Amino acid sequence: MTGRPYTHLSMSIDPGERPRIGISFYASITRARARVLESGRPYLVLESDEADVTVSTTGAGPVTAEDLDIARQIFNAAARYLADCERIHAEHAQATDSAA
Repeated sequence: MTGRPYTHLSMSIDPGERPRIGISFYASITRARARVLESGRPYLVLESDEADVTVSTTGAGPVTAEDLDIARQIFNAAARYLADCERIHAEHAQATDSAA
């Protein structure tokens, strides 16, 4: 069973804590792009019909060692996500072909 696509947004504000916002895409990401602004600042954007998420350097400033670490984590996570999606898609296609 599959549900309809949606984007989930949550926000928590607790006394003495920094606010926390969570965005979950359970819909098609319509675009993922990465660019470098004229200022030299790189950024990554994930977009859906309901929301955009932008990731850039710390404080929108020069690239730091921590920024490089996060960029590597994003790259590795995206590669794993791609591999898992490809594997599951292939398994589903194989099961569908076998049932026919």
